[in-house]
Amino acid sequence: MHTGYIPAVFILLWAVLPVHAQEADSMKVIQLEGVTVSASYEKRIVREAALPTDVANARFLREHFTGNLIQALEHLPGIHAMDIGSGFSKPAIRGMGFNRIIVAENGIKQEGQQWGADHGLEMDAFNTERVVVRKGPASLLYGSDAMGGAIEIVPLPPPADDQVSGEAVLLGKSVNGTLGASVMAGVKKGNRYTRFRYTEQHFGDYRIPADTIVYLTQRLPVYGRRLKNTAGLERDVSFHTESRKGRYSSRYAASNAYQKTGFFPGAHGIPDASRLTGDGDSRNTELPYSAVNHLKASMHHRYMRDRLAGYWDAGFQSNYREERSLFHTHYGNQPVPVKDPDKELVFLLNTYSSTAKIKLTGLPGWEHTAGWDVQYQQNRIAGYSFLLPEYDRFTTGLYWLASWRAEEKFSVSGGVRYDCGYINIRGYTDAYLEAWLDERGYGDEAMERYKWRSYPVKRQSGDFSGSLGIVWHPGDAHLVKVNAGRSFRLPGANELASNGVHHGTFRHEQGDPSLSSEQGWQLDASYAFEGGRVVFSVSPFVSWFENYIYLKPTGEWSVLPHAGQIYRYTETEAVFAGGEITCGIDLFHGLNYTFIGEYVYTANPAERIPLSFSPPASMRNTLAWEGKGMRAYVELQRIAAQHRVARNEDPTPGASLLHAGASVHIPSGRTRVECTLSIHNVFNTKYYNHLSFYRKVEIPEPGRNFQVLIKIPFKSKIK
Repeated sequence: MHTGYIPAVFILLWAVLPVHAQEADSMKVIQLEGVTVSASYEKRIVREAALPTDVANARFLREHFTGNLIQALEHLPGIHAMDIGSGFSKPAIRGMGFNRIIVAENGIKQEGQQWGADHGLEMDAFNTERVVVRKGPASLLYGSDAMGGAIEIVPLPPPADDQVSGEAVLLGKSVNGTLGASVMAGVKKGNRYTRFRYTEQHFGDYRIPADTIVYLTQRLPVYGRRLKNTAGLERDVSFHTESRKGRYSSRYAASNAYQKTGFFPGAHGIPDASRLTGDGDSRNTELPYSAVNHLKASMHHRYMRDRLAGYWDAGFQSNYREERSLFHTHYGNQPVPVKDPDKELVFLLNTYSSTAKIKLTGLPGWEHTAGWDVQYQQNRIAGYSFLLPEYDRFTTGLYWLASWRAEEKFSVSGGVRYDCGYINIRGYTDAYLEAWLDERGYGDEAMERYKWRSYPVKRQSGDFSGSLGIVWHPGDAHLVKVNAGRSFRLPGANELASNGVHHGTFRHEQGDPSLSSEQGWQLDASYAFEGGRVVFSVSPFVSWFENYIYLKPTGEWSVLPHAGQIYRYTETEAVFAGGEITCGIDLFHGLNYTFIGEYVYTANPAERIPLSFSPPASMRNTLAWEGKGMRAYVELQRIAAQHRVARNEDPTPGASLLHAGASVHIPSGRTRVECTLSIHNVFNTKYYNHLSFYRKVEIPEPGRNFQVLIKIPFKSKIK
């Protein structure tokens, strides 16, 4: 599969133009013996959840679409994207990311190498129709890894009538020459709905508004202001089918996501300006690069009878990740591998998941839910370098939730959960390092200590989490929420046993097998007003952790050649606080003004310094106009300077950015073509993302970007 598949989509576009358009459905439709009841899914979720919750519907995702799901969600307050160049991103919620945020699709948690900062989510952004974002401790619902929040991808309900429907989408971006296309086709017949989607994106080296960068104190050139070898591709395929028969319904889904992207050679390994000279091809991907393939299959079953409903979700995932780099050894005695000599690191993570729950409703004002989660993981490694050992991990959790509602004005909800887990980490010894140390005169004691890159670790642990929240509607236009919770998180394999040079984060990372589980208390509140022309909300929060795990620069010099300082996973007391504020005003004649502001404060009280990777305060001011079949907007984004940084973490200057865009629905035959043009960073401002993968090497964010999105929906009823 190559770029030749993308022009084929243009042919399909003309073939589907005469077919009826399918309008986006933002309403939840429930059929009960011939009676149809419609209620806004977005408003219901936001009004009933005790945690601060946002819902990104199909229209929101389309208006902010970039081909990257997390960058679209960044327009929600409290959500940040940890960027990896211009192609991929990881989510952060209120300053927490990696293994503290879960992403769930079709009821199954997405499981890959979440601890790595140098790759994004292995998901098709074109295949995302609706997203629920829960900010704050979601451990009660999703398990210990959701102590910072959850992002749940929810499929839209199938069409109400029998039809053949779908869409064709084209995407183009100027900053890196992206060419992308996605085709979806679905069939609804009776009680069965099936759809298929194929997506492909190709992109070249991306442009930055800078001529040089600094890596390990060396200033390196950026020829033509293009970051060499940051080109890549993404190829996704997915299948979804669901059916309903009486009280029983089922859903099956399968997907495969493949991503390949280059590493900027000036920031991988030892700095070498000679590798940065342009090769005349901005779209090729050479060594070093990473490739990820994520295969996922899941099923969902539901049975409803009177006041009782039962649910079961199960899934399998296989996440294969490899980093390739021209063979290089830090020890002179390491031979070149006979097979795949440039395969530096390989991780193969297989995950088996199962979630079952029972919900009891109908009692006067009461609703009870009980559930059981089980997950087993197996990680295997390969490559001529070492970073993370092989391990097996088993976790399980039991939970109970209850809520009581007094009509529509007041509700109380709470619950308790117990999770336990077991991890078996294989030991790993490095014979080449041992021989290298022996040649340099290290004693037997030192060689015995250092040759163990990872000690064998067997850990079993468990703990409780719980929450109690209230939702109060003092009036039709007012909504008040308060939620208090206790959460904990089992440490990951990287935090317990990693030990090696991670080129992806430009440092020697080292785990600590003595780390205990993270434990914390969190308090969230929110107030929302919606009346007339004005919408307003404010959501403060505060969290205290007894033993927060973070990467600490130790001041110890690594014994590994060319590794520099050791960064060791360490636990400490930690405080998070802050909040989000939003305000929307309908001015006149379709004109609307929206303000979004957010702030996160972090502290390490033991050392009286902030925590690393703390997002800076930011605000967005958006002026939008919407008319018949048209919409236009201009947005001023202000990112504050971040001077509250941890030791050996660089401060990041602030920036002001201007964005603009417009969309129009064009009638064509019996369909409506949606065309969107957007301009990001209109003035090509040089700025940095404090959470970016490339921030440490002073690589600014991509420059001015023109983006074109063309979407053609189609629908034909089946008689």
